[in-house]
Amino acid sequence: MKLLSPAISRLARLRMWRIDATTAHPLEAQREVLQDLVTSAQYTEFGRKYNFNKLFSLKAFKEAVPIHEYEDLKPYVERIMNGEQQILWNTPVNWFAKSSGTTSDKSKFIPVSQESLEDNHFKAAKDVLTLYYNFYPESDLLTGKGLVIGGSHTIHRFNDETHYGDLSAVLLQNSPFWGSWIRTPELSIALMDEWESKIEKLAQNTILENVTSISGVPTWTLVLFQRILEITGKKNIREVWPQLEVYMHGGVSFVPYKEQFRKLIGADIHYLEMYNASEGFFAAQDQPGEEGMLLFLDHGIFYEFMPVEEYGKSHPQTIGLDDVEIGRQYAPVISTNGGLWRYLIGDTIQFTTRYPFRIKVSGRLKHYINAFGEELIADNADKAIAHACMQTGAIVKDYTAGPVYFSEGNNGAHEWLIEFEKEPVNLPFFIYELDTALKSLNSDYEAKRYKDIALRLPIVHAMRPGIFTEWLKQKNKLGGQHKVPRLSNDRKYIDEILSIIKA
Repeated sequence: MKLLSPAISRLARLRMWRIDATTAHPLEAQREVLQDLVTSAQYTEFGRKYNFNKLFSLKAFKEAVPIHEYEDLKPYVERIMNGEQQILWNTPVNWFAKSSGTTSDKSKFIPVSQESLEDNHFKAAKDVLTLYYNFYPESDLLTGKGLVIGGSHTIHRFNDETHYGDLSAVLLQNSPFWGSWIRTPELSIALMDEWESKIEKLAQNTILENVTSISGVPTWTLVLFQRILEITGKKNIREVWPQLEVYMHGGVSFVPYKEQFRKLIGADIHYLEMYNASEGFFAAQDQPGEEGMLLFLDHGIFYEFMPVEEYGKSHPQTIGLDDVEIGRQYAPVISTNGGLWRYLIGDTIQFTTRYPFRIKVSGRLKHYINAFGEELIADNADKAIAHACMQTGAIVKDYTAGPVYFSEGNNGAHEWLIEFEKEPVNLPFFIYELDTALKSLNSDYEAKRYKDIALRLPIVHAMRPGIFTEWLKQKNKLGGQHKVPRLSNDRKYIDEILSIIKA
């Protein structure tokens, strides 16, 4: 390990020339990616359907291939999961990254090819290391180990050759042999799917390691920190791991957590944001402390950008990198070496710089709560409310929900403000049924609710009649197309409405 780390460190630093070359010629890099993708997939079922062998320009590609959401590609994905190949991509696809967030399914399964592993996820991970060393040339990051708080791995029951799991688990299962020498814990612990036992094992097996970096979802990382301090009796995490220098995060806003991290760690460390989703590893900070992540443009993904006002149109328009504007809201549309074609991720982004192209994640196309990695969408909430009403005889007139962030005394929760037309006789039973339905509809919410480790039972307030109307009136949004937002990823709306009650 001690001999290997300097060698990996030197290799990581030497990669910077290639990143600089791509950054200097971004449009050329993207044209080459698209050409490679279309050429590779021309003899797949999807490629034959859309005549990939006749597509020689971006204009022709956009005219031939429609924009897809998950439900559009789901029939292809299910066939691949059942053993068929040469459907969306030209090499075998035996792995799927499981996530949630669709309107019709509890989970979605994103195909992961060998090319998407090697040329996207792993390549981007190496580039993150290179960017970090470029910004912090005196770093000793690889003299210790990286603590990875990953997901779980499950064998798909329909086919012994087909596997699925959380993205982090898929990556751990397929990582190079030397990866185990620079990370902790051992694979058997990293892939445990029972989170209470997993947190305990993580804590017990890592406290004696020299941990220099941590990557994982903030909620679980905080739970782990608290358990480690209980076991060791130390005042802060830096007393446990004196060489800890960076926490890598992504997927949810880190703003509500940063102060808690500072308190628990007990010292200033570096924080590095990454944009790594099941569909691909898209971007990472190349200038820590500055807003914006460098978009990876030669990692097997071709990007288009849909202005958000185009969403929902029968023929939505997209633009390329050369036409994007700083600060404008776009929905990324991607074509990948995993077999996603003109695929709408569902996120919204804004560009913070051009040349080089840096982005920040601004939200989702639809209302959502993702403060804890639960990816709760409005469709989940509507269906759960309907279920709770059916079980209790209640009638809901209007509602909104938002997060309650971690505090020193409590874990997170969702806070619901509900105006009932007919209140339930037993509000706690209504809350129970609401929570049960959400868990059945959304696998990520279900995981975060497990034994109340990350999310506790929802907090529900029965609001007085007319409260939402009064709030909309105060905001000059009464009538017309203005509606109460079902979900919000921050507390702005919740606090505004609660302030009216307290006034």
